[in-house]
Amino acid sequence: MAQEAFDRAYDAVLAGWPPGTTTTTVPTPYGGTHLISHGPADAPPVLLLPGGGATATGWYGTAAALGATHRVHAVDLVGEPGRSVPDPRRRIRTVRDLTDWLDALLDALGTLDGRAGGPATGPVGLVGHSYGAWIALHHALAAPDRVARLVLLDPTNCFTGYAPRFLLRALPVLLRPTLAGSAALLDWETRGAALDPDWRRLQTLAATVPTVRPVGGPRPAPERLAALKPPTLVLLAGRSRAHDPAAVARRARAAVPGVETETLADATHFTLPVAAPPGTHARIARHFAP
Repeated sequence: MAQEAFDRAYDAVLAGWPPGTTTTTVPTPYGGTHLISHGPADAPPVLLLPGGGATATGWYGTAAALGATHRVHAVDLVGEPGRSVPDPRRRIRTVRDLTDWLDALLDALGTLDGRAGGPATGPVGLVGHSYGAWIALHHALAAPDRVARLVLLDPTNCFTGYAPRFLLRALPVLLRPTLAGSAALLDWETRGAALDPDWRRLQTLAATVPTVRPVGGPRPAPERLAALKPPTLVLLAGRSRAHDPAAVARRARAAVPGVETETLADATHFTLPVAAPPGTHARIARHFAP
């Protein structure tokens, strides 16, 4: 029953994607990875990684902004809510597993777009929000030649830790997820912002579907951040309750040579990317412009 309600909500948000959007599930050693794809098949690829507890569906605004010039693939993280299906025989348990999973996914993109051995197997653009930004950063550090450009959207645990008050609110929801708890956390962090009602329903229903324990770990070491190769844009939510955005910007600029940081004054952590302030998706698109 809960899964059926979640699936209906997923389809409702997916219906808001631009015309020409397709979906597929790509086999990887860690399970089937579900993708929502938009844009010309022969265009440079960009992968979009959602935050923890979120799905690929929330990237529709970014996909619309990038879809004229790029082949966009929004990813349901394996083990998180969505339509990816973990392989019980080989779970993602470590950061190395995460980067191996992404490598396998990138290897599959050429065939998916009908270009086996073509550009999709080379460097790609990578965008991540929150936990997805943490994954994207680790992959860019582990496989720098596979990432052309990197966008980190209000990244958590990349340059600083979480705000203590956020952890006090979020940990009970993570440990024992419920519809009411998920909705209360969402409303508190977004300060009651107007959200896409279909997406809000999907986000709260995510608490009712089975998931596996996400991979955690420390922030990347300073010496690794100093060697980050892909040109990187860090977009921060000025009203984020997940962390101190000004501190994240300072640490990012101190750690990563040449990094660009910008603060989205009216954004909160959970309003991204689905209710991003005007101009946010266009700013991401400019980062990937030729």
